[in-house]
Amino acid sequence: MSKNNAFDNGIVILGAGNVATHLALALFKSNYRIRFVFNRTINSGKELALKLNADYSDDFTKVPVDADLYIISVKDDAIEEVANSLKKTNGIVIHTAGGISLDVLKNCKNFGVFYPLQTFTKKRSVDLSEVPILVEANNEITKNKLFQLAHHITMNVFEINSEKRKMIHLAAVFSCNFVNHMYTIGSQLMKNSESSFDLLKPLVIETVNKAIDMQPENAQTGPALRNDKKVMENHLKLLSEYPEFEKIYRFVSDSIYSSQRKK
Repeated sequence: MSKNNAFDNGIVILGAGNVATHLALALFKSNYRIRFVFNRTINSGKELALKLNADYSDDFTKVPVDADLYIISVKDDAIEEVANSLKKTNGIVIHTAGGISLDVLKNCKNFGVFYPLQTFTKKRSVDLSEVPILVEANNEITKNKLFQLAHHITMNVFEINSEKRKMIHLAAVFSCNFVNHMYTIGSQLMKNSESSFDLLKPLVIETVNKAIDMQPENAQTGPALRNDKKVMENHLKLLSEYPEFEKIYRFVSDSIYSSQRKK
């Protein structure tokens, strides 16, 4: 039984990827009734449904039409198609995407966005109690219900409109996805020197801690900041065998130098 009457008739999860899995499990642990899991890949849907004591299918016609909440957590390009298939339901239809507007759900009666601002991987646990959830809805009643739902997962709940959320999502891509790609390049270069990425871990940890404690713009160091041309020239020589890495090095170094000059 749900923690409040708003969702006593159950929640339907549409998708079984990283976000869907973490969000569904968090709601289940908060005693919400996950009624059904739909996923186009049946094995992934079944795996998630079994953890939730829910029914499942890869056939959309089997999705219950009388649930109270439908959580669309699929690839961004598929959200609108899934939402349009739910336009006759009276239940609330939400998506979990940071970069997609509320308007893609406009053909539904009651709809909103429920965006957990975090990176998720299925097999890695995340404490959602510290994760911000950004909420948007097409009416006050729906917004209040989504706020209640979010507060059973985390105290960090914010009402953010689509335009602001898109910029936040862009910032998250830079702060997470792009940064992780830099770690991937660093890991590859370490392997090429027959060294372990483990040697860089204290540096990575301190870099993150400094960005948190000092604000990132005050924590920048390195040859690009100092415009140390000899060091950078030596780095570029080392990268001559890796043209893609060399291109990134030049572009990011120029960006660091020009950004610091503007301060």
